[in-house]
Amino acid sequence: MRRVSRADVAERAGVSHGTVSHVLNHPERVRPDTRARVEAAIAELGFVRDEAARHLRAGYSRTIGLMLLDAWNPSFMEIARGVEERTSDGPWTVLMSNSARDTVREQRYLREYAARRVAGLIVIPNDHVDDPAQLQLHGDVPLVVVDRAEPHGSGTMSVAVDDAAGGAAMAEHLAALGHRRIVFVGDPASQAPVHTRFDAFRQTLERVDGIELELFPAPLTVEAGLEIGRELAGRPPARRPTAVAAGVDLLAIGVLQSLLAHGVRVPEDISIVGYDDIPFTAQLSVPLTSVARPHHRMGLVAAELLLTVLAGEQPAQRHVVLPPDLIIRASTGVPG
Repeated sequence: MRRVSRADVAERAGVSHGTVSHVLNHPERVRPDTRARVEAAIAELGFVRDEAARHLRAGYSRTIGLMLLDAWNPSFMEIARGVEERTSDGPWTVLMSNSARDTVREQRYLREYAARRVAGLIVIPNDHVDDPAQLQLHGDVPLVVVDRAEPHGSGTMSVAVDDAAGGAAMAEHLAALGHRRIVFVGDPASQAPVHTRFDAFRQTLERVDGIELELFPAPLTVEAGLEIGRELAGRPPARRPTAVAAGVDLLAIGVLQSLLAHGVRVPEDISIVGYDDIPFTAQLSVPLTSVARPHHRMGLVAAELLLTVLAGEQPAQRHVVLPPDLIIRASTGVPG
Protein backbone atom coordinates (compact mmCIF):
# COMPACT_ATOMS: atom_id res chain seq x y z
CA MET A 1 0.00 0.00 0.00
CA ARG A 2 1.31 3.44 -0.96
CA ARG A 3 2.23 5.74 1.91
CA VAL A 4 -0.09 8.72 2.32
CA SER A 5 1.83 11.89 1.48
CA ARG A 6 1.46 15.55 2.39
CA ALA A 7 0.34 16.14 -1.19
CA ASP A 8 -2.55 13.72 -0.63
CA VAL A 9 -3.56 15.63 2.50
CA ALA A 10 -3.33 18.96 0.65
CA GLU A 11 -5.52 17.67 -2.19
CA ARG A 12 -8.17 16.27 0.18
CA ALA A 13 -8.29 19.49 2.25
CA GLY A 14 -8.18 21.76 -0.80
CA VAL A 15 -5.09 23.64 0.40
CA SER A 16 -1.49 24.04 -0.67
CA HIS A 17 1.37 21.76 0.34
CA GLY A 18 2.85 24.66 2.35
CA THR A 19 -0.36 25.04 4.35
CA VAL A 20 -0.17 21.37 5.37
CA SER A 21 3.43 21.92 6.51
CA HIS A 22 2.35 24.93 8.56
CA VAL A 23 -0.40 22.90 10.25
CA LEU A 24 2.13 20.21 11.14
CA ASN A 25 4.91 22.52 12.31
CA HIS A 26 3.40 25.92 13.14
CA PRO A 27 -0.36 25.44 13.60
CA GLU A 28 -0.72 28.83 15.29
CA ARG A 29 0.03 30.48 11.91
CA VAL A 30 -2.99 28.88 10.19
CA ARG A 31 -6.60 30.12 10.36
CA PRO A 32 -8.71 27.86 12.64
CA ASP A 33 -11.15 26.82 9.88
CA THR A 34 -8.32 25.92 7.48
CA ARG A 35 -6.43 24.08 10.22
CA ALA A 36 -9.59 22.09 11.02
CA ARG A 37 -9.94 21.01 7.35
CA VAL A 38 -6.32 19.88 7.19
CA GLU A 39 -6.55 18.01 10.50
CA ALA A 40 -9.72 16.29 9.31
CA ALA A 41 -7.96 15.22 6.10
CA ILE A 42 -5.01 13.90 8.11
CA ALA A 43 -7.31 11.81 10.30
CA GLU A 44 -9.39 10.57 7.35
CA LEU A 45 -6.38 9.50 5.26
CA GLY A 46 -4.35 8.17 8.18
CA PHE A 47 -1.36 10.38 7.38
CA VAL A 48 1.74 9.80 9.54
CA ARG A 49 4.58 12.29 9.23
CA ASP A 50 8.07 10.96 8.48
CA GLU A 51 9.95 12.19 11.54
CA ALA A 52 13.27 10.75 10.42
CA ALA A 53 13.18 12.60 7.11
CA ARG A 54 12.10 15.83 8.81
CA HIS A 55 14.96 15.65 11.27
CA LEU A 56 17.51 14.87 8.58
CA ARG A 57 16.36 17.85 6.55
CA ALA A 58 16.63 20.06 9.62
CA GLY A 59 20.06 18.65 10.51
CA TYR A 60 19.03 17.44 13.96
CA SER A 61 16.93 14.75 15.63
CA ARG A 62 15.03 14.22 18.84
CA THR A 63 16.75 10.87 19.34
CA ILE A 64 19.26 10.03 22.07
CA GLY A 65 21.57 7.07 21.51
CA LEU A 66 22.11 4.74 24.47
CA MET A 67 24.72 2.00 24.05
CA LEU A 68 24.89 -0.66 26.76
CA LEU A 69 27.92 -2.81 27.41
CA ASP A 70 25.90 -5.96 28.17
CA ALA A 71 22.11 -5.91 27.93
CA TRP A 72 21.88 -9.28 29.71
CA ASN A 73 23.43 -7.79 32.86
CA PRO A 74 20.70 -6.45 35.18
CA SER A 75 23.03 -3.67 36.33
CA PHE A 76 23.15 -2.10 32.87
CA MET A 77 19.41 -2.47 32.39
CA GLU A 78 18.94 -0.48 35.60
CA ILE A 79 21.06 2.29 34.06
CA ALA A 80 18.87 2.14 30.95
CA ARG A 81 15.77 2.39 33.13
CA GLY A 82 17.14 5.55 34.72
CA VAL A 83 17.88 7.10 31.32
CA GLU A 84 14.42 6.25 30.00
CA GLU A 85 12.70 7.54 33.15
CA ARG A 86 14.44 10.93 32.94
CA THR A 87 13.78 11.40 29.21
CA SER A 88 10.22 10.04 29.07
CA ASP A 89 8.49 13.31 29.94
CA GLY A 90 10.02 15.28 27.04
CA PRO A 91 10.21 15.11 23.25
CA TRP A 92 13.08 12.61 23.30
CA THR A 93 13.22 9.06 21.99
CA VAL A 94 15.93 6.72 23.30
CA LEU A 95 17.47 4.41 20.71
CA MET A 96 19.20 1.61 22.62
CA SER A 97 21.88 -0.80 21.39
CA ASN A 98 24.00 -3.53 22.98
CA SER A 99 27.69 -3.83 22.18
CA ALA A 100 27.85 -7.19 24.04
CA ARG A 101 31.43 -6.32 25.09
CA ASP A 102 32.47 -6.50 21.44
CA THR A 103 34.67 -3.71 20.03
CA VAL A 104 33.56 -4.23 16.43
CA ARG A 105 29.89 -4.02 17.37
CA GLU A 106 30.60 -0.98 19.53
CA GLN A 107 32.16 0.91 16.61
CA ARG A 108 29.40 -0.17 14.23
CA TYR A 109 26.72 1.20 16.55
CA LEU A 110 28.63 4.46 16.98
CA ARG A 111 28.71 4.84 13.19
CA GLU A 112 24.99 4.06 13.02
CA TYR A 113 24.23 6.69 15.63
CA ALA A 114 26.27 9.20 13.65
CA ALA A 115 24.39 8.32 10.45
CA ARG A 116 21.08 8.84 12.24
CA ARG A 117 22.28 12.22 13.51
CA VAL A 118 21.33 11.53 17.10
CA ALA A 119 21.17 14.62 19.28
CA GLY A 120 23.36 13.08 21.98
CA LEU A 121 24.96 9.85 23.16
CA ILE A 122 25.09 7.96 26.45
CA VAL A 123 27.64 5.16 26.24
CA ILE A 124 28.79 2.41 28.60
CA PRO A 125 32.00 1.71 26.71
CA ASN A 126 33.93 -1.43 26.01
CA ASP A 127 37.05 0.38 24.83
CA HIS A 128 38.37 3.86 25.53
CA VAL A 129 35.86 6.26 24.01
CA ASP A 130 38.49 9.00 23.89
CA ASP A 131 40.39 7.02 21.24
CA PRO A 132 40.74 9.36 18.20
CA ALA A 133 39.25 6.81 15.81
CA GLN A 134 36.06 6.61 17.88
CA LEU A 135 35.83 10.33 18.51
CA GLN A 136 35.53 10.83 14.75
CA LEU A 137 32.42 8.66 14.80
CA HIS A 138 30.38 10.94 17.04
CA GLY A 139 32.05 14.26 16.18
CA ASP A 140 30.51 17.19 18.06
CA VAL A 141 27.56 15.23 19.41
CA PRO A 142 27.34 15.64 23.22
CA LEU A 143 28.59 12.46 24.89
CA VAL A 144 28.11 11.08 28.40
CA VAL A 145 30.38 8.16 29.30
CA VAL A 146 28.92 5.95 32.02
CA ASP A 147 30.95 3.71 34.35
CA ARG A 148 34.24 5.49 33.73
CA ALA A 149 35.50 7.92 36.36
CA GLU A 150 38.29 9.63 34.41
CA PRO A 151 37.55 12.55 32.05
CA HIS A 152 37.35 11.79 28.33
CA GLY A 153 38.21 15.12 26.79
CA SER A 154 36.78 18.59 27.12
CA GLY A 155 33.66 17.82 25.10
CA THR A 156 32.51 14.82 27.11
CA MET A 157 30.81 14.17 30.43
CA SER A 158 30.94 11.13 32.68
CA VAL A 159 29.07 9.36 35.46
CA ALA A 160 30.80 6.69 37.53
CA VAL A 161 30.89 5.03 40.92
CA ASP A 162 33.85 5.25 43.28
CA ASP A 163 34.93 1.65 42.67
CA ALA A 164 38.15 2.14 44.61
CA ALA A 165 36.07 2.81 47.72
CA GLY A 166 33.92 -0.21 46.90
CA GLY A 167 36.90 -2.54 46.50
CA ALA A 168 38.38 -1.31 49.76
CA ALA A 169 35.05 -1.85 51.54
CA MET A 170 34.98 -5.50 50.42
CA ALA A 171 38.49 -6.08 51.74
CA GLU A 172 37.90 -4.28 55.04
CA HIS A 173 34.72 -6.27 55.67
CA LEU A 174 36.39 -9.67 55.11
CA ALA A 175 39.50 -8.75 57.06
CA ALA A 176 37.44 -7.46 60.00
CA LEU A 177 35.60 -10.80 60.13
CA GLY A 178 38.97 -12.53 60.49
CA HIS A 179 39.45 -13.98 57.00
CA ARG A 180 43.06 -14.48 55.95
CA ARG A 181 42.84 -16.97 53.01
CA ILE A 182 40.92 -15.00 50.39
CA VAL A 183 40.21 -15.51 46.67
CA PHE A 184 39.28 -12.70 44.28
CA VAL A 185 37.38 -13.90 41.18
CA GLY A 186 37.11 -11.76 38.07
CA ASP A 187 39.52 -10.60 35.39
CA PRO A 188 40.93 -7.15 36.27
CA ALA A 189 41.96 -6.72 32.63
CA SER A 190 38.41 -7.23 31.35
CA GLN A 191 36.96 -3.86 32.33
CA ALA A 192 38.40 -0.71 33.91
CA PRO A 193 35.93 -0.73 36.85
CA VAL A 194 36.88 -4.32 37.77
CA HIS A 195 40.57 -3.38 37.58
CA THR A 196 39.92 -0.46 39.95
CA ARG A 197 38.01 -2.69 42.39
CA PHE A 198 40.71 -5.35 42.46
CA ASP A 199 43.55 -2.84 42.89
CA ALA A 200 41.85 -1.24 45.89
CA PHE A 201 40.94 -4.67 47.28
CA ARG A 202 44.54 -5.89 47.01
CA GLN A 203 46.10 -2.71 48.37
CA THR A 204 43.77 -2.72 51.37
CA LEU A 205 44.62 -6.34 52.23
CA GLU A 206 48.34 -5.62 51.91
CA ARG A 207 48.00 -3.58 55.10
CA VAL A 208 46.69 -6.62 57.00
CA ASP A 209 49.09 -9.19 58.45
CA GLY A 210 48.90 -12.84 57.36
CA ILE A 211 46.74 -12.41 54.25
CA GLU A 212 46.97 -15.04 51.48
CA LEU A 213 45.34 -13.59 48.37
CA GLU A 214 44.67 -15.69 45.27
CA LEU A 215 43.35 -14.31 41.96
CA PHE A 216 41.09 -16.18 39.53
CA PRO A 217 41.04 -13.96 36.37
CA ALA A 218 37.71 -15.30 35.14
CA PRO A 219 35.09 -13.94 32.69
CA LEU A 220 32.34 -11.93 34.39
CA THR A 221 29.62 -14.59 34.05
CA VAL A 222 27.58 -16.98 36.18
CA GLU A 223 29.04 -19.88 34.19
CA ALA A 224 32.59 -18.88 35.12
CA GLY A 225 31.52 -18.66 38.76
CA LEU A 226 30.05 -22.15 38.64
CA GLU A 227 33.34 -23.52 37.34
CA ILE A 228 35.36 -21.72 40.01
CA GLY A 229 32.99 -22.96 42.70
CA ARG A 230 33.51 -26.56 41.54
CA GLU A 231 37.28 -26.10 41.66
CA LEU A 232 37.21 -24.64 45.18
CA ALA A 233 34.81 -27.31 46.45
CA GLY A 234 37.17 -30.00 45.13
CA ARG A 235 40.09 -28.79 47.25
CA PRO A 236 40.81 -30.33 50.65
CA PRO A 237 39.22 -28.12 53.35
CA ALA A 238 42.65 -27.05 54.64
CA ARG A 239 43.53 -25.64 51.19
CA ARG A 240 40.27 -23.84 50.57
CA PRO A 241 39.95 -20.09 51.04
CA THR A 242 37.72 -18.97 53.86
CA ALA A 243 36.32 -16.14 51.72
CA VAL A 244 35.65 -15.32 48.08
CA ALA A 245 35.32 -11.77 46.74
CA ALA A 246 33.82 -11.43 43.25
CA GLY A 247 34.36 -8.58 40.81
CA VAL A 248 30.65 -8.71 39.89
CA ASP A 249 27.55 -10.33 41.39
CA LEU A 250 27.08 -12.69 38.45
CA LEU A 251 30.36 -14.40 39.31
CA ALA A 252 29.48 -14.48 43.01
CA ILE A 253 26.11 -16.10 42.26
CA GLY A 254 27.79 -18.83 40.22
CA VAL A 255 30.32 -19.52 42.97
CA LEU A 256 27.57 -19.58 45.60
CA GLN A 257 25.38 -22.01 43.65
CA SER A 258 28.27 -24.33 42.89
CA LEU A 259 29.61 -24.44 46.46
CA LEU A 260 26.18 -25.22 47.89
CA ALA A 261 25.61 -27.92 45.26
CA HIS A 262 28.87 -29.59 46.31
CA GLY A 263 28.08 -29.54 50.02
CA VAL A 264 30.20 -26.51 50.97
CA ARG A 265 28.37 -24.32 53.46
CA VAL A 266 28.08 -20.55 52.98
CA PRO A 267 29.18 -18.70 55.07
CA GLU A 268 30.22 -21.36 57.62
CA ASP A 269 32.88 -22.87 55.32
CA ILE A 270 33.39 -20.07 52.77
CA SER A 271 32.07 -16.52 52.89
CA ILE A 272 31.15 -14.78 49.62
CA VAL A 273 30.88 -11.07 48.80
CA GLY A 274 29.78 -9.75 45.42
CA TYR A 275 29.79 -6.41 43.66
CA ASP A 276 26.86 -4.54 42.05
CA ASP A 277 23.93 -5.61 44.28
CA ILE A 278 21.79 -6.56 41.31
CA PRO A 279 18.05 -6.78 42.10
CA PHE A 280 17.70 -10.45 43.09
CA THR A 281 20.81 -10.89 45.27
CA ALA A 282 18.73 -10.48 48.43
CA GLN A 283 16.40 -13.30 47.30
CA LEU A 284 19.07 -15.99 46.81
CA SER A 285 18.98 -19.14 48.98
CA VAL A 286 21.81 -17.47 50.91
CA PRO A 287 21.28 -13.70 50.51
CA LEU A 288 24.45 -12.19 49.07
CA THR A 289 26.59 -9.56 50.74
CA SER A 290 27.40 -7.10 47.97
CA VAL A 291 28.70 -3.63 47.20
CA ALA A 292 25.70 -1.69 45.93
CA ARG A 293 26.22 0.62 42.99
CA PRO A 294 23.40 3.13 42.34
CA HIS A 295 22.77 1.99 38.76
CA HIS A 296 19.36 3.61 38.40
CA ARG A 297 20.73 6.90 39.68
CA MET A 298 23.67 6.63 37.27
CA GLY A 299 21.15 6.53 34.42
CA LEU A 300 19.19 9.46 35.82
CA VAL A 301 22.34 11.58 36.25
CA ALA A 302 23.69 10.66 32.80
CA ALA A 303 20.41 11.69 31.17
CA GLU A 304 20.27 14.89 33.22
CA LEU A 305 23.78 15.88 32.13
CA LEU A 306 22.95 15.25 28.48
CA LEU A 307 19.59 17.05 28.55
CA THR A 308 21.21 20.06 30.24
CA VAL A 309 23.71 20.39 27.40
CA LEU A 310 21.05 19.78 24.75
CA ALA A 311 19.07 22.66 26.30
CA GLY A 312 22.06 24.93 25.63
CA GLU A 313 23.16 25.12 29.26
CA GLN A 314 26.28 24.00 31.10
CA PRO A 315 25.96 21.40 33.88
CA ALA A 316 27.30 22.41 37.28
CA GLN A 317 29.55 19.33 37.20
CA ARG A 318 30.61 17.51 34.03
CA HIS A 319 32.18 14.47 35.73
CA VAL A 320 30.09 12.94 38.51
CA VAL A 321 31.33 10.19 40.85
CA LEU A 322 28.72 8.50 43.05
CA PRO A 323 29.48 6.61 46.29
CA PRO A 324 28.93 2.83 46.64
CA ASP A 325 27.43 1.15 49.70
CA LEU A 326 28.35 -2.23 51.22
CA ILE A 327 25.18 -4.22 51.95
CA ILE A 328 25.91 -6.97 54.47
CA ARG A 329 23.73 -10.10 54.23
CA ALA A 330 23.94 -13.77 55.19
CA SER A 331 26.69 -14.86 52.76
CA THR A 332 29.54 -13.48 54.92
CA GLY A 333 30.50 -14.38 58.46
CA VAL A 334 33.47 -15.22 60.67
CA PRO A 335 35.67 -18.11 59.46
CA GLY A 336 34.51 -21.53 60.64
